[in-house]
Amino acid sequence: MSTPIRFIMIGGFLGAGKTTLIQQLARRFQADGKHVCIVTNDQAAGLVDTELLKSQGFEVNEVAGSCFCCNFDGLTDAMDEFESRRRPDVILAEPVGSCTDLIATIAIPMMEQLGEKFVHSPYAVILKPKHGLKILSGTGGGFSEKAEYIFRKQLEESEIILLNRIDELSAGEVEELKRLVDQQYPGRQVICISAKTGENLDSLHHAFQQLASPRDATMEVDYDVYADGEAELGWLNATATLESTASIPLDRVAIELVEHLRRSLSQVGAEPGHLKVLCSGGDSVSVANLIDSDSSTVLSVSSEASAAKVTAIINARVRLAPEQLSTLVNEAVAATAKLFDASADVQQLESFRPGRPTPTHRVKL
Repeated sequence: MSTPIRFIMIGGFLGAGKTTLIQQLARRFQADGKHVCIVTNDQAAGLVDTELLKSQGFEVNEVAGSCFCCNFDGLTDAMDEFESRRRPDVILAEPVGSCTDLIATIAIPMMEQLGEKFVHSPYAVILKPKHGLKILSGTGGGFSEKAEYIFRKQLEESEIILLNRIDELSAGEVEELKRLVDQQYPGRQVICISAKTGENLDSLHHAFQQLASPRDATMEVDYDVYADGEAELGWLNATATLESTASIPLDRVAIELVEHLRRSLSQVGAEPGHLKVLCSGGDSVSVANLIDSDSSTVLSVSSEASAAKVTAIINARVRLAPEQLSTLVNEAVAATAKLFDASADVQQLESFRPGRPTPTHRVKL
C-alpha cells in the first residue's frame, strides 16, 4: 500500500493570512523532499490566492463556486486530479475564510470514507489579531454578532490556534491575545507566528508532523446564525484589463485599486473583511491587500515591473450590499485607469451574498 498522503487544512477568518502561511509551509515541506500540492477554495471563480500560488510555481487546484463543506466531492476530485499527474506527499487545503464546522463536514467524512489514503494533521485556525483582540475582549470587531459567531466557532473547533502577524504587534498585545485565547478556548495548542517573516514556523511545521487527535464529539452549530453571518458580506470577484500606449507599473496599479476602494468603503462606513488585488503583466505579478478598516494598504508582493497591458484580479469581501460593492469596484477601476491614461475593460465581475451552507456530509458525534 502507498504511504498515506498528509492532509493539512488551515482555517481562519478572512484576511487572517492563510495564503501567506501556506506558501511558507509548502516551501518547508518541499525542503524536506516532499511533493506538495495545494487546494484553494472560494464561493466564486477568479481567486487571487490561486493565481498567486500558481505564479510562484506551486501545483494548485481550485474548488470554486461553493465552500469545501458544501462541495465535498469537488474537494476529493481536486485531490484525485493531483494523483493523475504525480501522487502528492502533502496536500495543503485552504477553506473559505467565512466557513466553519469543517471537522464535522470535511475531516471526519474523509477519515470515514477514504480510509487509510490520508493521514490527518491537527486542524489549525489562524487568528486575525486586530479582529481577534476586539472580539475576544468584547469591544466588537466591525461585524455583527452573527459574523462574530463564525469567528468564534472557527476557534472552537481548532486543535491549534495560530496567533499570526506577531511582527505587527507589541509584546503586550501578544500576551493579551494569548491570555484571552487561553481563557476562552482552553486546551488548544497556541503558537505565535509571523507568516510574513517566518517567525516560529519551525514549531508549526513540527506540529503538523503529528496526527490529529481523535474527536469524541463534534461542536454544535446554529446554521441559521451561521448563514446570516455569511450573508452579511458582499462577495465580489472581478477581472479587469488596463491598457495604454505607455508602460503601466504593476505595483502602483495594485496599490491604487486597493487604496481607492479603501477610501470609498470608509466613506460609506463599510467594514472590509478582506480586499486583494493581483496585477499581472507578462511573467510579473504584484499583489496589494487590505485586511480591515484599521489597517493600511499593503503591497504584499512587489514585482517592480511595468507592462502596456495589465490584468487585475480583484477579490473583495465587505460588509456591504453586493450591488453597491460592484459600483465601487467599477469606479475604482475607471479611476485607476484614468490615473495612468489607460483604457479599462471589466471582463468579468461576479458579486453576491453567500447562500446558506448546506454540507454534503455532516457527522454528528
